[in-house]
Amino acid sequence: MLVNLTSDTATQPTPPMLQAMFAAAVGDDVFRQDPTVNRLESSAAERFGMEAALFCPSGTMTNQLAIKCHTQALDEVICEEKSHVYQYEGGVYAMLSSVSMNLIQGERGKLLPGQIAAAVKPRYDWLPISRLLVLENTCNKGGGSIYTLAEASSLVQEARKQKLACHLDGARLFNALVETGESTEDWGRLFDTVSICLSKGLGAPVGSLLLGPQELIDRARRYRKVIGGGMRQAGYLAAAGLYALEHHVERLAEDNARARRLAATLTTLPCVSRVEQTETNICIFHLSGSQTASQFLEKLEEYNIKAVAFGPQTIRFTTHLGVSDAMIEYVEECLGRL
Repeated sequence: MLVNLTSDTATQPTPPMLQAMFAAAVGDDVFRQDPTVNRLESSAAERFGMEAALFCPSGTMTNQLAIKCHTQALDEVICEEKSHVYQYEGGVYAMLSSVSMNLIQGERGKLLPGQIAAAVKPRYDWLPISRLLVLENTCNKGGGSIYTLAEASSLVQEARKQKLACHLDGARLFNALVETGESTEDWGRLFDTVSICLSKGLGAPVGSLLLGPQELIDRARRYRKVIGGGMRQAGYLAAAGLYALEHHVERLAEDNARARRLAATLTTLPCVSRVEQTETNICIFHLSGSQTASQFLEKLEEYNIKAVAFGPQTIRFTTHLGVSDAMIEYVEECLGRL
């Protein structure tokens, strides 16, 4: 049995999703003539109560297009230090938008009230201009930590007082919403722009969406084209995204529950010193003694279990639709042998 816990990007399209892809009506999306892409974009925008959406190959692209549209050269973006836009997007904000990052140390990837106002810089010629706040829900490096709507609202209100635009990196937002029961419309009303990923927990093979006002999305579409993100018969991919939004959201609760089950098992093992709070589908744990993450991963590989190092002695397990209850049981048995 192979169990791939490296990432929720490891999913394979389900047979019904493949059928939807094969049956998709397609056109040239650069000319806005792909009916399936158009339907995906309008459906996602409506779901969040926003005017428009843009289908892109990746979440890095949607996040960075948002930064590009909200800022100009010599501005800065305020975010928590564990944020994906800073940690895992290649520093492209500096190349594409010529902005800097103002990093705040929060808790488990989440900012705390009062931190935003304190971070905004005074308007001096020798300082960048604080222009944009980025929140991530759930936070990957924070162990899948959840912002509730109330928590995010207090931070956005603080940002508005400072005249900051607000972007949500909601790559795994649906993992949070199946736990909190909050609505996509409420989250859409809160932020200027929202990015959601279709190829993580939702299980589509490719794609993310940037949601926002029509004028901003039109500009983002132009930037997408000039950085090579214009796609032609992208409806085959968009059909997978549509299927995922319609059929794979509620089942994310199963992934979250399986990650929590792994976390409970890990807390009983002498080889584990600490398990981070596990709220959604990401379980991060720290090894005890002198054992390194690479050594532990090698032992897991002997049992055909794949995971990823998140530090010298830190491992991340990520559950997804390709991981069943039987697989979790198998992982638990193998962990017991370690």
